[in-house]
Amino acid sequence: MANNLKNVFGRTDKSTTLAAVVGSPVAHSLSPLLHNAAFNSLGMDWEYEALEITESELDEVLAQMRSGNLGGLSVTMPFKTRVASLVDECTFTAEKLDAVNCVVANEKGLIGHNTDGDGFLNGLIHDAQFDPKGKKVAVIGAGGAARAVIEALARSGAASIMAVNRTLEKAESAAGLAGEVGGVGTLEDISGADLVVNATSIGMKDSQVDIPCPIDLLHPSQLIVDLIYHPLETRWISLAKQKGIDSHNGVSMLLFQAAEAFTLWTGEEAPISIMQEAITQELKKRT
Repeated sequence: MANNLKNVFGRTDKSTTLAAVVGSPVAHSLSPLLHNAAFNSLGMDWEYEALEITESELDEVLAQMRSGNLGGLSVTMPFKTRVASLVDECTFTAEKLDAVNCVVANEKGLIGHNTDGDGFLNGLIHDAQFDPKGKKVAVIGAGGAARAVIEALARSGAASIMAVNRTLEKAESAAGLAGEVGGVGTLEDISGADLVVNATSIGMKDSQVDIPCPIDLLHPSQLIVDLIYHPLETRWISLAKQKGIDSHNGVSMLLFQAAEAFTLWTGEEAPISIMQEAITQELKKRT
């Protein structure tokens, strides 16, 4: 076992239940802040840590979970697909996406979940009281976040889901997750959507001058969601708000995917307001 894992799992005090997120890099993760705020608010003797590991150490981490030394596990890049192949069983959604972001131990073994899509849907309700059923949606991007969003929107009954991406093959693969309501479109097609989602990194801290689509393609009858949450308001959101368009960032998706994981591990309802306050304050500091 590598030294960093020995330090975590070799502790003599086993009274505190340990949970963790694994990834590389992982130091920037907001998951410890979210979950520890939740544990503390409910008086639970749990502790959540970020573990920087290599792919070769995944087997050891999962072994520790099997032995009861780990009460909950989050998975971030670049290990989501690999973990999907290592757990004993995947949920329908995790299997379809071939990506696991949350692992739960039960009598069946280790179960891989993917809470990203449901986190997005719950964020839509929380932020905008928006029900995708029967609506037209455009998703810009075709990576992991886009795929999770597309799969969830299809489950929620969206009338059509259009994947917009520079690489046609990736757009077709992402759209395929929506079945017969999925399709590939161009930026020009976005004006016809009820909901427009940016699931790319365009607009993040290092590229704030860029926007994922021309603002003149958007109009006030639409809802837009930018999955980026750092900065809290991207240039795209700022420009959309100036046009009177209802616009939201990715904080709620992050919040609700974590809340679902919290409940899966603990059986307790997540304290949403406490978690939201913790993440909002931290992101303001990072601005």
